[in-house]
Amino acid sequence: MFVPSMYREPDPQWIGELIRRNPLALLMTNGADADGPFGTHLPVIADPAAAAHDSPDLTGTTLLGHMNRANPQWKALRTGTPAVLSFAGPHGYVSPTLYPFTPAAPTWNYTAVQLRGVIEPIGSAAETLSVVRATAGTLEAEFGNGWDMTDSMGHFRRILPGVGAFRFTVTRSDAIFKLSQEQNRETQGQVCRHFQEAAGGQREVAEYMTRMAERG
Repeated sequence: MFVPSMYREPDPQWIGELIRRNPLALLMTNGADADGPFGTHLPVIADPAAAAHDSPDLTGTTLLGHMNRANPQWKALRTGTPAVLSFAGPHGYVSPTLYPFTPAAPTWNYTAVQLRGVIEPIGSAAETLSVVRATAGTLEAEFGNGWDMTDSMGHFRRILPGVGAFRFTVTRSDAIFKLSQEQNRETQGQVCRHFQEAAGGQREVAEYMTRMAERG
């Protein structure tokens, strides 16, 4: 991922934060020449059983994911397969009407993380079930309403033969926080106020813009 220097994350901790807030990733791997590249959207979490790493940019960190075993991408995975996980964070359109000058061009403010790493498919049913449970527990704790998975364990075991779980070890991370840094403070403020008044996830763009401005 190409990241101009002005759009780099101000703190490597922002990389892990964006992933926790936006765990739905696009897993990309190469296929055979006849297949071309593969891409699957799936939730990804940090491996709760892995040793803690002090690397704030996640290098060396182990992540967990799973997909349908009928997926051709799963069938092509091998231990050591190079892969990219791409996470999209808050984003929104910036109209030239927000600028106090003309001429101007429209643009898009956005945040994203791409992780490069290697895949290790998980073979055993017990470990696969552990990944499913860890994923459900992590996502419920972050985004749910306190659902107790105990009564669903039988269902988990029934669908398990169709689930392919994997570990992803991060070898490199790249992040972009494109938040109007190329504009002056007055213009940044106008764009930020626009996103503060917008609906849904666009308000999170304003949150990042405010934090970026506070860091100077």
